[in-house]
Amino acid sequence: MDKIKVLIIDDSAIVRDYLTKALSKYEDIEVIGTAPDPYIGRDKIVSLNPDVVTLDIEMPRMDGLTFLQYVMKYRPIPIIIVSSITASDEAAAIKALEIGAFDIVNKPGGMYSVQDLEEEIVNKIRAAYQARDAFLKNFKKYEEINKKIKEKKDIDLNLLRNIKTTDKIIGIGASTGGTVAIEYIISKLPSRMPPIVITQHMPPQFTFNFAQRLDSLTDLKVKEAEDNEILLPNTVYVAPGGYHMKIERKGTNYYSRIVEGEKVNYQKPAVDVMFESMAKYGTKNMLAILLTGMGRDGAKGMLEIKNTGGITIAQDENSCVVWGMPKAAIDIGAADYVLNLDQIVEFMINFSNK
Repeated sequence: MDKIKVLIIDDSAIVRDYLTKALSKYEDIEVIGTAPDPYIGRDKIVSLNPDVVTLDIEMPRMDGLTFLQYVMKYRPIPIIIVSSITASDEAAAIKALEIGAFDIVNKPGGMYSVQDLEEEIVNKIRAAYQARDAFLKNFKKYEEINKKIKEKKDIDLNLLRNIKTTDKIIGIGASTGGTVAIEYIISKLPSRMPPIVITQHMPPQFTFNFAQRLDSLTDLKVKEAEDNEILLPNTVYVAPGGYHMKIERKGTNYYSRIVEGEKVNYQKPAVDVMFESMAKYGTKNMLAILLTGMGRDGAKGMLEIKNTGGITIAQDENSCVVWGMPKAAIDIGAADYVLNLDQIVEFMINFSNK
């Protein structure tokens, strides 16, 4: 059995030592080296050719975000951010994902909390290795989409005419690569849309900052969802990290329900939880969109929405960073349409007009 070759880059000797010992307990993982700063890390990436890298953000000589940008440009590799700075500066986490980090593990208690995160780190290393080929093939889409986000796009006035939002709702689910894809979609939408609910796999605390980032890109209002909140037109609601978001209908209005519960598909929030709650009210006025991501989360819930009369879209392989979740939906017949990001934007606007 081939082992997953891991390189650990962290300025803390305590973290390097603990992670080396912890990861070495697993038969499918081999720590091939460690580095106390990005310069030594760069040399070891070249000489050791690791499959996956764990990277701290706050380090001497060069910060982790600058190093991440350098690596993804010149020697792309799946990188998992393992850092305490993401707890104090959630913007750093969003920036890391936009640059191309595969995933993030938050050390809320600093270097000594890493021992409480062993299982999460191992699972994300395995996921990064499993998706490595597709990730390396498609990671350039981060740069391409980020450039397009900054471009002004004229919306066809015919699409904007007589937008009707009554009784409609749009749900979006995503994981790896989803932050950039969602930013692109939301940045291209007009200011009049039905309520949009988003479940993006993301740890607690980060979703508030992600919502703020989205809000800065659009004329729509974007916020982190709250419990028992009426879902209004022209507003985007992001499921808070560490909780599931369900949708309920009371009379003619939809409401968000923020709930505790076990992880579903190893995730909290989980797309399936949101989609399955939407399926209870499934009609042609409900649109579900499943974007780039690792695993199968969202496929089952999307099928339920389709079977109850809703409309479903899976992102196409060519525009995905990781074509896992959309492919899972397509494989079980859950997707009415398979579209790229620009087509998804146009479909959402047309859906709002009908």
